[in-house]
Amino acid sequence: MSDNRLITLLTDFGVQDNYAGVMKGVIARINPRLNIVDITHEIPPHNLDAANFCLMTSYPYFPSGAVHVAVVDPGVGSERRAVAIELATGFLVGPDNGIFTGILNREQIIKAVELTNSEYWLSQEPSTTFHGRDIFAPAAAYLATGTLFSKLGSEIDPATLIHFVMPACTETDAGITGYIQYIDRFGNLITTIPATYVKDRQWSITAGGKRIPGYKTYGDTRPGNILAIEGSHGFIEIAMNSGNARSVLKIGYRSHVRLVIKQKI
Repeated sequence: MSDNRLITLLTDFGVQDNYAGVMKGVIARINPRLNIVDITHEIPPHNLDAANFCLMTSYPYFPSGAVHVAVVDPGVGSERRAVAIELATGFLVGPDNGIFTGILNREQIIKAVELTNSEYWLSQEPSTTFHGRDIFAPAAAYLATGTLFSKLGSEIDPATLIHFVMPACTETDAGITGYIQYIDRFGNLITTIPATYVKDRQWSITAGGKRIPGYKTYGDTRPGNILAIEGSHGFIEIAMNSGNARSVLKIGYRSHVRLVIKQKI
């Protein structure tokens, strides 16, 4: 294994405090040649839905073999497991709390371990509030540097890894029902409804008590109008041309929406 394997970081730590920087410092102490990419540190605090979405939709764009560290960890210090997961296309390191659900549903799992080997922690007595620094960052750094995956801890059954109970899209005569799985900084509301449903059709979304027409681009309607479009991530999203759809519709994570198909174009 190369000693300059890529590590990505995704957390809810923000950039005001030093937490993300400290994790990078721990990685650099173990191997300063490792490349680190910040996916984001602006996940809303404790929001596992947002973390899962951002990680799931970022993962395919990184090279095979990258080590992805995700720390949104409201259960830190509890009985929840700290884990590393080997996939056919890379590695995941973080809490076993459902944060990896989207990736685990799409990728082949090779094996998983609980990070029980303190030789690969920062300290024999890790903090009960900062496993990102004391367990996840060092484990990722050692893994990216060439440490055998099996040395990081005790092997666990991949079937026991925690998954979200993610409401599936449901199809009825009234349309296709989904929910909001992510809200970006522009106030765009990304649904769980795959964009494949609307290919070559006229369609609309009902959300927040409003019927919202589907368009191809933001420019197809005037500034200030709410619209629904096919997002770059492959899901239907609700947006406002030059505005914030969330602030107008006043809906949030896991709010239900309904897609209505009119006819083929």
